Amino acid sequence: MSLTMYRNGSVYSAGDPFATAMLVDGDTVAWVGSEHAATSLLDSRMHVIDLGGSLITPGFVDSHVHVTETGLALDSIDLSGARSAQDALELVAQAAAATTGIVLGHGWDDSSWPAGVRLGAAELDRATGGREVYLARIDVHSGIVSAALAARLGLAGLPGWDGAGLVSGAAHAAARDAARQLAPADRRRVQERALRHAASRGYVALAEMAAPHVGSAADLAQLASLTAFDATDAFPEVLPYWGQAVSNAGEARELLASLGTPVLGLAGDLNIDGSLGSHSAFLREPYADAADGRGQAHLTVEEVAAHLAATSELGIQGGFHIIGDGAMEIAVQGLALAAQRVGIEKVRAAGHRFEHAEMVDDGAMAALAHHAVTVSVQPAFDAQWGGEDGLYARRLGSGRAATMNPLARFYAAGVPICFGSDAPVTPLSPWDSVRAALNHHQPGQRISARAAFIGHTRAGWRAARGTNPLLGQLGPGAPASFAVWEIEELMVQVADERVQSWSTDPRARTPLLPALDTENDPRCLQTVHRGRELFAATDFA
Repeated sequence: MSLTMYRNGSVYSAGDPFATAMLVDGDTVAWVGSEHAATSLLDSRMHVIDLGGSLITPGFVDSHVHVTETGLALDSIDLSGARSAQDALELVAQAAAATTGIVLGHGWDDSSWPAGVRLGAAELDRATGGREVYLARIDVHSGIVSAALAARLGLAGLPGWDGAGLVSGAAHAAARDAARQLAPADRRRVQERALRHAASRGYVALAEMAAPHVGSAADLAQLASLTAFDATDAFPEVLPYWGQAVSNAGEARELLASLGTPVLGLAGDLNIDGSLGSHSAFLREPYADAADGRGQAHLTVEEVAAHLAATSELGIQGGFHIIGDGAMEIAVQGLALAAQRVGIEKVRAAGHRFEHAEMVDDGAMAALAHHAVTVSVQPAFDAQWGGEDGLYARRLGSGRAATMNPLARFYAAGVPICFGSDAPVTPLSPWDSVRAALNHHQPGQRISARAAFIGHTRAGWRAARGTNPLLGQLGPGAPASFAVWEIEELMVQVADERVQSWSTDPRARTPLLPALDTENDPRCLQTVHRGRELFAATDFA
C-alpha cells in the first residue's frame, strides 16, 4: 500500500481512544488521530478511503489452527449442524450422489444425539451404495468409516477399530491418512482456500500446529512457501510449530534441521492425551459416562521433562496438547523436572506454551505461572460444550464441568493466555471467540471483551515471540496489520455482573469494540498485513 488515509470511522488504538482516522505509509502506520487533524494532513499523494462509520482494529491472530485440515473441512460435508445420525446420513447420501471418489465429512458430534439410528459402517454403506467414506468427528480424534474403506485399509487388524465403523487410535490415524492423500496441487488448493477464508475473517496470522500425526513436513513446507512474505499472493502469515518429542538437545537440532522449514518451536499438537468427546483425554478420575475409563496418556513425565529440557537448552519453545487433568499433572511434573535439570531461568526464557489446558487445578495454575508458560486457549470450546446440558457435564459430571476453561483464573494467577480456534474443530470466527469469553457458562470465568480482544491480537504475537513489540496494536510506527469492520454499534463491554456491563461514554478513555449482542456480527470489509491487502469485500471502496 502507498500513502492511504482512512477517515470518517473509528480506530481501535490504545494511544488515542478517540481516533477516527489513520494514515498508512507502505507497511507502517504513520499516524492516528481526529478528523480535523486528518483534513490538515491530506495532500495529493494520498489515497483516501472514507470508512463511513466502519471500525479499524488490529488484525486477529489465531493461536492454534490446522490450515490444511481446515481447507479439507471446507471442501468436505459439513456435519456440524446434524442433530441426529439420520441427519448426518442424509447429508452424506446427498454428497455421495453428487461426487466421485472417497466421500469426506467433518464435524459430527453425537454427544447430544437421540438414541435410535446409529452412525456406523453399515449405515454408511446403505447411504452411499458401498462407497468409501471417512467422517471426522468434531474433535478430529476419532471418526467413522465405511466398510469399503475399512476393508481396503485393513482397519479390523489395528488398535482402535470397534468392529462397527468407529475408529480411534491407530485405526483412526490410518483412515485419516488415507483420506488425506493429496497431490501437491490439491494440497496447495486446500491450503489457499483455508488461508483466504481466514483473511476474510480478519486474521493476519495463524499459528500452525503441525505434527507427524497431523500432516507431513512436506505439507508444512508447502504452507510456508505459500505464505512467505515475498510470495506472489498475499495470505495471512503462518507462525509454524512442529509437535514432535525429542529426548535431548542434539536430537532436537537434528529434527529441526531435517524439517527443511524454520519453525518457532517443537510445540503445539504434541499430544499428552486426546479429547473429551472421544473419551481419550487423560483424567485423574473416571469419566462420568464411562466409569471404567480414564482416557490414555501418550507421554510420561520423563518424556515431557526430557523434551522441555532439550528445548530450553536450545532457547526455543516446547509444548504439548493437554486436555485432561491427568495430562496436566504429567505436564507440570515434567516442567518441574526440566527446571531441575537445566535451571528455571532457561525454562522461563524459552517461553514454552501449552495448548488447550482445559482442566487446571490451583497447583497446576501456580506451576504454569512459576515457569512462565503461556497457555493457548479456545473460548469457543466452552460456548460449544459448556453448560448444564453440554458435553463437559455429560463426560465429567457437573462438578468437574464447572471448572473447565478457567479464563479468569488464568488472568488472576498471572498466566499469559492467547486465543485460538483449533480450526477445523471450531470455526475461524474471532468475534465468536471474544463473545464466548465474555459470556462464559461459568460467570466467575468471564472476562471483558477488551481482555478477550487483546488475547486474540497482541497476545498471539507475544505467545509466538513476535520480534516487533508493536504488532497487534495501531499507533505510529506499528506494522500496518489491521482489519476494517462494518459494525452496528460500539461500546465497552465487561463481564462483571456487579457493575454496569457496558458503556459508550468516551470519557472512560477505553477503546471501543463492536457490540456483540446485536443481530449482526461485525463484517470484515478489508484485511491488511504489513501493508499488503489480504482481503477486500466486493463492496469495499
